[in-house]
Amino acid sequence: MENKMFCYQCEQTAGCTGCTQSGVCGKSADTARLQDELTGALIGLARATESNPATQNTYQTIIEGLFTTITNVSFDDDAIIRQIEKTHAAKEELVPGCGSCGAPCGKTEDYDMQQLWNDNEDIRSLKSLILFGLRGMAAYAYHAQMLGYQDDEVNDFFCEGLFKVGYENTMEELLPTVLKVGEINLKCMALLDKANTESYGTPTPAVVPLTVEKGPFIVVTGHDLKDLELLLEQTKDKGINIYTHGEMLPAHAYPKLKKYPHLKGNFGTAWQNQQKEFANLPAPALFTTNCLMPPKASYADRVFTTEVVAFPDTVHIGEDKDFTPVIEKALELGGFAEDMEFTGINGGNKVQTGFGHGTILSVADKVVEAVKAGDISHFFLVAGCDGARPGRNYYTEFVKQTPKDSIILTLACGKYRFNDLDLGEIGGLPRIMDMGQCNDAYGAIQVAVALADAFGCGVNDLPLSFVLSWYEQKAVCILLTLLHLGIKNIRLGPSLPAFLSPNILNFLVENYGIAPITTPEEDLKALLGK
Repeated sequence: MENKMFCYQCEQTAGCTGCTQSGVCGKSADTARLQDELTGALIGLARATESNPATQNTYQTIIEGLFTTITNVSFDDDAIIRQIEKTHAAKEELVPGCGSCGAPCGKTEDYDMQQLWNDNEDIRSLKSLILFGLRGMAAYAYHAQMLGYQDDEVNDFFCEGLFKVGYENTMEELLPTVLKVGEINLKCMALLDKANTESYGTPTPAVVPLTVEKGPFIVVTGHDLKDLELLLEQTKDKGINIYTHGEMLPAHAYPKLKKYPHLKGNFGTAWQNQQKEFANLPAPALFTTNCLMPPKASYADRVFTTEVVAFPDTVHIGEDKDFTPVIEKALELGGFAEDMEFTGINGGNKVQTGFGHGTILSVADKVVEAVKAGDISHFFLVAGCDGARPGRNYYTEFVKQTPKDSIILTLACGKYRFNDLDLGEIGGLPRIMDMGQCNDAYGAIQVAVALADAFGCGVNDLPLSFVLSWYEQKAVCILLTLLHLGIKNIRLGPSLPAFLSPNILNFLVENYGIAPITTPEEDLKALLGK
């Protein structure tokens, strides 16, 4: 009998309602079923912490498990099965013998995710917001954890949130938890910001070429700065150049990473173009974290995974972080015979990054003066995920049509729609300022709060508009953080989440003014009050 599935956690879900045969992302029905089984086991583990103190292993297992279920992280059924077994072992550690107990308390069982998918649509919608937000937040907690940074409040909330997904069934209980996801995610993003800057320095502006020099090289995609640092260290003096891809671009802004002369530039664009961009690459690619496409058979032997990332038929680099197989493959393939000139989607041959909150706030007085003098009329945060669904060229056209006296702040991989455009400068500042990865939404929030303080008003009163694109679960937790902060009138696209029921969507529209994108012309007119 053909396996069936239900998944509607990403923006490209089939028919804007849910994938039921196989995932648009490439996930099979079997993989989806195993990810549901893993989620149910994590909820069961969280339930065990209600009466038994969580351990460090509990937190690590929950964070790893949630991260594994994010869109485009793991497509390897065996790896997911091992994660399920690890979750059961973590529960056994908390409650020894619970699984073999015959008492009918029900606490020996994992949560059945079919209960969630078949629930009342409003309850299902709220629980989905919590669950998907927790998955996104787990990615940030995981990155911080890799650098040795943790937060007890963040860790505890993973248990609390999962418990509510499984065992709370009223709007009154769930709605505050939805907003609490946003509150705790802000703390989590702050933790990761601290981890990154204390580990690698405060980002500074950098111009990054899109040229790939001749000779052996390795492309690193995903998000993990620690993996990049380890690879840079292991490739020193080996005649191998390193290029970032996708969300790794902001690495070029960190002083400790910039010191490696063989970190040369950026190759390619956003995650959804990997199958095209990597197809004929005479070099290996290291896949870290998420925002990944399942590699085609034609180049799977050149793909290496690490941490929770897993694909069948690819070499996985284990906890020892010995990248020798990747290095050997780079030397074997040899790279390009001559320098290769590549461009962004708009024809530009370079991009900029490194305009984090540290940089922008260091010139805050100049920014405030420029606004007061009328040199800057408006700020647009055009940020979020990229994806393959038609309509995302909206963001390119929107940026092109913004007033010449406006500033565009951007972050995450959605910037590849326009980050190679040259829109000029205002007062020595480029009109397009890349603040970093999706987790650097924390920095954008800090800038917005600082500007509001400088002008003696609220964030919603600033000449600042949020125009966001979303694809997966990290975008969900960031959106919930913005709602927690009371930020209103966000434009969201290219389509609204399928997991928002009509009642919950109406609640967000009425209380926060969330609206779908329309056309660049109409949205600009509305946002600028014209």
